[in-house]
Amino acid sequence: MAASLLGCCLLLSGVVRAQINTPQPSPSASLTQKVGLTDVSVSYSRPSAKGRKVFGKLLPYGKLWRTGANVATKLVFSDEVMLEGKNIPAGEYSLFTIPNATEWTVILNKNPKASANEYKQEEDAIRFTVKPAKTPAKVETFTIQFADLTPTAANLELLWENTLVRVRLTTDVESKVMAQIKEQVIDATPTDPNVYFQAASYYYEAGKDPEQALAWVNKATEKEPVFWMVHVKAKIQARLKDYKGAIASATQSIELAKTAKNDDYVRLNEQFIAENKGK
Repeated sequence: MAASLLGCCLLLSGVVRAQINTPQPSPSASLTQKVGLTDVSVSYSRPSAKGRKVFGKLLPYGKLWRTGANVATKLVFSDEVMLEGKNIPAGEYSLFTIPNATEWTVILNKNPKASANEYKQEEDAIRFTVKPAKTPAKVETFTIQFADLTPTAANLELLWENTLVRVRLTTDVESKVMAQIKEQVIDATPTDPNVYFQAASYYYEAGKDPEQALAWVNKATEKEPVFWMVHVKAKIQARLKDYKGAIASATQSIELAKTAKNDDYVRLNEQFIAENKGK
């Protein structure tokens, strides 16, 4: 009798624990994007329209939305950023929105685990408004993505149905890079030519002192020139209007690229020479 009862208990215990694994109606997603020198991470759930009218019906206008399904969307910034020109310290936040036909309110809440039922406005880190736009095609499943990346910024985009909401995200790159250049190049003597090259390349891309950029790229290439460094040297020389020197450097870069069997840089340099030959 005891053995029978034990067997029944074990059987019932197995039934209670058994589960059927099925797809989630609104599957979770996560993405991380490097913007400038900052890591920006998003964790959210992705509901689908499934033939329903979303904004103004499924999601009533003027009502707080967790900007996804299941739980509020979570944003994580590894460094301080700016959203629509407003400073946001590094950290974790929950993302809420209030959709309307002509304007959305975007809210970052200091409680990264806040839900729609537990949301407290006094815990908001920031709120601002943006204008929604129309998508060229219907977006069936709610999507968050990064677009229009530059060395310092990106657009954080929310897309669903025929609505697109863009939030401009900018980061501080200048002060961080310049602090490194001062420490490792200006106030020191690098032993690694790559450090000189990185400083020269940043000066070129940022439109800073081309004479200084040329001095650093010359340091980088004086002992063991490599094709990509010499190509940047050619571009710096062209900015200084030394077109003869630029073409000579591009020609040298072609020979180095051929030795390295890098056809892409051969083509880049040939195009560069064609563009600068008549100047």
